[in-house]
Amino acid sequence: MSHNIYIYIFVMAGVTYLIRLLPLTFIRKEIKNTFIRSFLYYVPYVTLSVMTFPAILSATQNLWSALAGFAIAILVAWKGGSLIKVSAAACVAVFLVELIL
Repeated sequence: MSHNIYIYIFVMAGVTYLIRLLPLTFIRKEIKNTFIRSFLYYVPYVTLSVMTFPAILSATQNLWSALAGFAIAILVAWKGGSLIKVSAAACVAVFLVELIL
């Protein structure tokens, strides 16, 4: 069976264009609903989290070391640690758990 790659490219381009065009076409006024505004505010953070979390779990040799690094990173970030402190603490946690297991 022969597939025409140009059809696939055209469909992908059309879908991508429609995703960007439809909100501009249908939403002309400022959004005043607080629920929708808060939902749209958090979309980039959720998208980044959804893309990052599976990578965290598969980045180490052992699932337990990945979970330990993730838990330590959450804890240090919750306590107000900077990005460098969070990264360093997570790396140290993964290293120590990898040594033990």
